[in-house]
Amino acid sequence: MTLAAFLRHLGLAALLVLLSVTTVRLMISARVMDTPAARKAHDRPTPKGGGVGIVVTFLVGIAVLYRFAEFSRLANPYFLGVIEASVAIAIVAFLDDIFDWPSIVKLGAQVLAALVAVSSGLYVTDFRIPYLGAVPLAWAGIAATLAWVLFTTNAMNFIDGLNGLASGVALIACLFIVFIAEQHGGWFAYAAAGLLAAGLAGFLPFNFPKARIFMGDVGSQFCGFMLAVLAVVASRFDGVELSFLLMPMLLSGVLFDVAFTLVRRGLQGEAITQPHRGHLYQIAQRSGMSAVTVTLVHWGFAIFGGLSCLLFIAVPSAFKPEVPFITLLPQLVWVWFVVRSARVAGLRRWG
Repeated sequence: MTLAAFLRHLGLAALLVLLSVTTVRLMISARVMDTPAARKAHDRPTPKGGGVGIVVTFLVGIAVLYRFAEFSRLANPYFLGVIEASVAIAIVAFLDDIFDWPSIVKLGAQVLAALVAVSSGLYVTDFRIPYLGAVPLAWAGIAATLAWVLFTTNAMNFIDGLNGLASGVALIACLFIVFIAEQHGGWFAYAAAGLLAAGLAGFLPFNFPKARIFMGDVGSQFCGFMLAVLAVVASRFDGVELSFLLMPMLLSGVLFDVAFTLVRRGLQGEAITQPHRGHLYQIAQRSGMSAVTVTLVHWGFAIFGGLSCLLFIAVPSAFKPEVPFITLLPQLVWVWFVVRSARVAGLRRWG
């Protein structure tokens, strides 16, 4: 990429950050309130729906790309499928922020959005495995993509319980994808991740370290859905074997926390669909660690995941399958630390 092109992209990003800031300010004035509850970390009513700024910024940026930057577009069926699905997710999630719909309604909207994206042809078609080349997945690729999109969308929603945690992790993941995609000519991933990063950059100062507004489901579900889609797009990066694993490495802290919590609750006979405060990040905060520190730990996980991605791309093919497991090491240390902290604090009930 030329310096002139980079500066143009940077200028557009700056304008979009300002758009995000303006929209978030408007949402603060709109006073869609999130009231305190037993399973929530805040203790006073706080505006929510700040994710509208992220969504509006992303969609305006996509419209600009569609009109002026054909090189960064996917083929039309894919492109339109992603936009239609992301808009559907955002609308239903925003209405849920207002009306607090049952979880089955949200899940139904997520399934429909995932089906729209997959039916447009955007799913993992093969794994490029070292020494074996491209291994076609056929229908298994569709099923795996649907499961991935649903799990990641909900994981980002579940992890959005402390100021700046979900939005900061998503921003870091987007910045790494921007860098990696530019290196490998993945121009849609480059552009989409950059647009999402601009929206998040405009929102984050209003949410961290002290929250003037929360992201809400409209932000967390939209970010989760788009990051999941970007993982599918990344799976088609030329010359990067097993490139579908890039996003799981970037989101390793989020995905591990949610998977660990679901398994733990299931083994203990707890209803995994019931609201709770038993995620690792919540236990850490309830055991005495400050919310800011917990958030910064998760930002560290995302940065570590990003550096692992760079290592993954750089190492010879023979070593690639082992690299993703590196991201589990800090997670295992984190589990040990959280369990120990909970015991010291006398926190016997995790739910």
